[in-house]
Amino acid sequence: MGIIAVGAGVAVSIAGLGGGVGMGLVGGKAIESIARQPEVGGDIRTLLFITLAFIETLTIYGLLIAFMLVGKMTA
Repeated sequence: MGIIAVGAGVAVSIAGLGGGVGMGLVGGKAIESIARQPEVGGDIRTLLFITLAFIETLTIYGLLIAFMLVGKMTA
């Protein structure tokens, strides 16, 4: 059962780390793009929020997998 707990921790850790790095990169590039072309700032901002929602969804999938693994430990 210990290996399942480790797997759950790794799933959440990798999902959180990947999501955080992805959001940082996307946010930085969006701000850089708006700084270069301020007239398209609204369009870039809209695409940024959509992209951040997709990244956050993938992070939540990692949490869901961890919950499923913890559920196997108690069963």
